[in-house]
Amino acid sequence: MPTAGRRKGTAALLCLLTALATACSSAAPAPSRSAAAPPSTAPSTAAPSSEPASPEERVETALDGLDRRAQVAQLFVAGVPLGDLGRGDALAQAGLGGLFLAGRSEAPAAELAGTAARWQSLSPGPALWVAVDQEGGAVQSLKGPGFERLPSAVAQGALPPAELAALAVSMGTALHDAGVNLNLAPVADVVPAGTEAANEPIGYYDRQYGNTAETVAAAVGTVLDGLAQAGVTATLKHFPGLGLVSDNTDTTADVTDPVTGADDAQVALFGDLARSPADPFVMVSSATYPRIDPADQAAFSPVVVTDLLRERLGFDGVVISDDLSNALAVRDLPPGERAVRFLAAGGTLVLTVDGALVPEMIDAVLDRERTDPAFATTVDAAVRTALVAKEEAGLLPG
Repeated sequence: MPTAGRRKGTAALLCLLTALATACSSAAPAPSRSAAAPPSTAPSTAAPSSEPASPEERVETALDGLDRRAQVAQLFVAGVPLGDLGRGDALAQAGLGGLFLAGRSEAPAAELAGTAARWQSLSPGPALWVAVDQEGGAVQSLKGPGFERLPSAVAQGALPPAELAALAVSMGTALHDAGVNLNLAPVADVVPAGTEAANEPIGYYDRQYGNTAETVAAAVGTVLDGLAQAGVTATLKHFPGLGLVSDNTDTTADVTDPVTGADDAQVALFGDLARSPADPFVMVSSATYPRIDPADQAAFSPVVVTDLLRERLGFDGVVISDDLSNALAVRDLPPGERAVRFLAAGGTLVLTVDGALVPEMIDAVLDRERTDPAFATTVDAAVRTALVAKEEAGLLPG
């Protein structure tokens, strides 16, 4: 659950821009696909047909247009305080994968749309993900004119399916019209009945769609479909589940779920929902799950991300981290190591609410690649997965 990042000064943004944007702007242009044919001696009677590029060609063209640092930059989503959106300009120019609207705002949707459009125009590479937390209830980042007040997930889950579907489409349409194309929602965690008050991150705030895997799967599936219909990519969170923990990973270190196992229904539902036609992202928790992997937090665990989510549950899409900057659950690791370990575990997009940490994180990834060919191959796969997702969302040219 991302929270608003620490405010940084202009110097930090200039540092970020210098570190990243220069590399992106120096990328070699995409190579020509074929040499020009010699002129014909006979006049042409019809204009040659021009076939649109295939999805695979669009991804390859995007890759060819980015040098290695710019490719790695596509794996980062950086926070921009909603109270200081001007700070996003330098981040957009840096060629990152996306920007996250951090905090809360009463700004009109039209104003946000203008800001998002400016960021897109400043990006030197593929179009940006513009992300937000828009769940409803206690977690609704955008509340200004153009955004309806959304009920909590508990209240949404109690709606008749047709009403929930209409609400999801309406929510997605408002986001889309404001220039937001990625919602870090819905929550797919299952909080058992009677334990809500003791479940600090989810149940205490009514962020769950139900108390059983079946009810959560049905409601969350409806929300996924509605957001997709509106042109917004959804994010299932927080794999493999935060419904059985007591503490919040944003504000507490060493959060552990001693109960959840790989075969549990609340874990399987993530796989079922993640394979839906809506093509959602999956956000991985920063808690530890001893019955799945006693050695590592989920975000840094190849057992959780690769073995369980990707191989066993069959998810081949984008895996995004929870906040790897301000959350106390990860603060004992240097920022660069957080990014390296998440990508090494099989992750795709690093979410850092504190955008000033991005250069250090990218440097760490590039340094690790130089001495670890297997890690470099893993990063290659992550970059391709990230660009395929952008192509599917219409964020690549062509």
